[in-house]
Amino acid sequence: MPELPEVEVVRRGLESHVVGRRILDVSVTGARTARRQPGGPAEIVARLTDRVVSGAGRRGKYLWLTLDREHTAGADCLLVHLGMSGQMLVTTTDAPRVRHLHARALLDDGRELRFVDQRTFGGWTVVPLAEAADGTRVLLPAPAAHVAADPFEPGFDELATARTIRRRDSEIKRLLLDQTVVSGIGNIYADEALWRSGVHGRRRAGALTLATVRGVLGHAREVMSDALDAGGTSFDALYVNVNGASGYFDRSLDVYGRAGQPCARCGAVVVREDFMNRGSHFCPGCQSAPRRGGATRSRSVR
Repeated sequence: MPELPEVEVVRRGLESHVVGRRILDVSVTGARTARRQPGGPAEIVARLTDRVVSGAGRRGKYLWLTLDREHTAGADCLLVHLGMSGQMLVTTTDAPRVRHLHARALLDDGRELRFVDQRTFGGWTVVPLAEAADGTRVLLPAPAAHVAADPFEPGFDELATARTIRRRDSEIKRLLLDQTVVSGIGNIYADEALWRSGVHGRRRAGALTLATVRGVLGHAREVMSDALDAGGTSFDALYVNVNGASGYFDRSLDVYGRAGQPCARCGAVVVREDFMNRGSHFCPGCQSAPRRGGATRSRSVR
């Protein structure tokens, strides 16, 4: 699934090309695209038609468009679920219709916002804004109110987040993937951040020093920033920006997807193992596995 950099690339594209535009007409033809909307496609059409897109928001992996400058709790927003293959494309109305096109919004400048989703895990939902559950009063789509701040937010408190992580009796990678602890970090960037930190993902968070945990969070922000500069990570051309271009950060990954290849730092062979129903990649030379009980401490390695 797309992680923070890929979603932020899309958000920036929507902010540049869609914000300020009035929606003249809406068509939702994919039943699964509207499956989260109680009233189905008809409700999405009714609640979006003749609305002005006034903002493009993101927290972690969640993406939404605010409407009519109504940026208050209870106001409508369009929550976009990208799922595994969702694309938000801005095109001309005469652009060829592509396969897997499930929703369209005609804009007042003559262009069209399209939602293309090959695997149909994504969708559109019109939902109210609500205050974040963390007490910060940040407005989020109601279904995302439980999601924690991400490392790119101005209000992100790295020290407080590191302390929260150390209080949990769980593996450090599991906590990095927990969107109620810190949002936006997925499997790819967790592996990369842990490699940059010299920390094995199965280390118990409570056995790491506070400085080490802060270092992991810092490296997570750093690697996601590098990925954002490269347009994100696209392995199969499914994650694209609003113009259809793929990111190229996959060329710069140090461990993710490099099982069997030498570590760029120490030369040991990168290993892939199963973790939380996905693949976890690490270097056994730079990221020593935890001892029984996970008590071994780690130092930051660049």
